[in-house]
Amino acid sequence: MENCIFCKIVKGDIPAHKVYEDDNFLAFLDIHPQSPGHTQIIPKKHYRWVWDVPNAGEYFEVAQKIAKAQMKAFDTDFILSKIVGDEVPHAHIWVFPNSSVKGDPKDFEGNAEKIRQAFK
Repeated sequence: MENCIFCKIVKGDIPAHKVYEDDNFLAFLDIHPQSPGHTQIIPKKHYRWVWDVPNAGEYFEVAQKIAKAQMKAFDTDFILSKIVGDEVPHAHIWVFPNSSVKGDPKDFEGNAEKIRQAFK
């Protein structure tokens, strides 16, 4: 979709702190984080709602992968997720550590790197 900010991120027109990417999905840090490592997980193809994504099982497997990496990266087992969909008209899942996690939520590059390293 032409005016969709998430589609522009997928195309590379808008920069983002990416933590995960495969052929179908992209995960990047939220610019208004609830906690360090707050991640948005989106399908690369534009779908309005999470419930419209045809490969929902694969989508939620990516969300699980991100949550597990956050647990390791931020030394917590308290990972939250949220699906609302009214902020941006593109399917997205929030996955983020509990707010009691120590660290600067605005240290985008540092937090993105922690998550990326946790996949190894």
